[in-house]
Amino acid sequence: MDKTKLIIEFVVYLVAYIAWRVLITAKAKYHLNIIQLNEYNNNKYRDWIKNNFSKAYSPVNEKTDSKTPLVMTDRAKRLLATYLNIYRGLVTVVILAILCFTNYRISIYAGIIFLLIALFMQPQMMIVANAINLPKEKKINMGFYTSAQEKIRRLKAESGLKVIGITGSFGKTSVKFFTSTMLDEKFRVQNTPSSYNTPMGLSKVINNELDSSREIFLAELGAYKPGEIHEVASLVQPDIGVITAIGPTHMQMYKTIENIMKTKYELIEDLDENGTAIFNYDNKYVRELADKTTKKTIRYGTKDFMKLDYYAKDIEVSERGSTFTLVSKEKGSIECTTKLLGEHSVQNLLASVAIGMELGMSLEEVKDRIEKIESVEHRLNLIEGQGGVIVIDDAFNSNPVGFRAALKVLSQFKDGKKIIVTPGMVELGEMEEEENYKVGKEIAKVCDYAILVGIKRTEPIRRGLLDSKFDEGRIISVRSLNDATSELGKITAPRDVVLFENDLPDSYEE
Repeated sequence: MDKTKLIIEFVVYLVAYIAWRVLITAKAKYHLNIIQLNEYNNNKYRDWIKNNFSKAYSPVNEKTDSKTPLVMTDRAKRLLATYLNIYRGLVTVVILAILCFTNYRISIYAGIIFLLIALFMQPQMMIVANAINLPKEKKINMGFYTSAQEKIRRLKAESGLKVIGITGSFGKTSVKFFTSTMLDEKFRVQNTPSSYNTPMGLSKVINNELDSSREIFLAELGAYKPGEIHEVASLVQPDIGVITAIGPTHMQMYKTIENIMKTKYELIEDLDENGTAIFNYDNKYVRELADKTTKKTIRYGTKDFMKLDYYAKDIEVSERGSTFTLVSKEKGSIECTTKLLGEHSVQNLLASVAIGMELGMSLEEVKDRIEKIESVEHRLNLIEGQGGVIVIDDAFNSNPVGFRAALKVLSQFKDGKKIIVTPGMVELGEMEEEENYKVGKEIAKVCDYAILVGIKRTEPIRRGLLDSKFDEGRIISVRSLNDATSELGKITAPRDVVLFENDLPDSYEE
């Protein structure tokens, strides 16, 4: 091969490499976003690839926006660097091999084939990169974890810090924020933001924000499998442990309700002998755990009053809030008013009441704070929408209990049409199809219109609606939330009420 031909070949491959690098980097950030949404878990990421084959293996990005955009954390930067280094190594080896060919045409064909294969293999390369980084990430995480654990020990010893651990299949974030408002006038409280409930999320708050000026640390504890509550409980070392509810969530990970019960109960097992265990006695699975507990036990609920330490009776629920009589077995009763929607919100309030009163608050103090408590973002928020339309935002993770509770709230509204926008429920394992079919039948009892987001995923809801004789002309199936919003504009009028029930992340879009 003469010098001119060699130069031409080099330029061709250089241009091809630059174009290839642009495509690889752009798609790398897409896959990085997806694996981040799946908590850097290769098994979850593989499930996403299986369920989204065309998106995973397309060489270009079809989406230009994201409900949950990529956050370039230090971990994300390290993973992206490893991912791109794998490709740099591969392309270097292949380019050197191609340059050894004497046949120019063969080298071009070989280069094209390699580039196509490289683009096609991006999901696998992300899995490989994540696996390569895992030992280093575990070491980094353990450093943060140990530092946070030691800080909690020191603050408990030196300044008397009280730690409240809150877990449950659902309701834990609401209880955490309700409790923060309940306590923040009487105590100096450190809360965790949003759904920070993992070892690393909690370690970040402890290491960066918690200090000796705080009297109370509220820690939400999350898990996907047995042993994970032990891990976060060992980190935060709770004095009070609360189990809000147990139900079928993340069933693809847990497999059985018994595994969920075992995992949530790890919080109670990790309380020391002077700790206090607080249980939602209305929930049948939590009730079973409460009845076997030998540590100091506090029960709250809205029924079976004789067995409860704190309860609400005479509950009156309206479209703008609730009233009820709060009863403490030891301190008497008081009439309360809350802005929160639905009876299940009163149930969550009772958890914060139990915490506050166990820490020494009076009934009058509790009543005052109940009136101040606001709904948590995306959890039955009441919003005045455009054109006089009322919006109920319940877009956070949905589950069978929460879905029915939201429909009950929607049924309280007497004026206007009732419209639901939902993609259904996910992460329910083998019961997912059946549970979505059941809520379809429940929707039929309450709603005038149903906008279903995701054609394939919401098919069980559609069947439930149709089997309940719901007017098929009032079932609107769309592919995205943006499409749903467009359809809403065609059917809504002043005084109509729209319930947004669940809003799945990008990794679930069809």
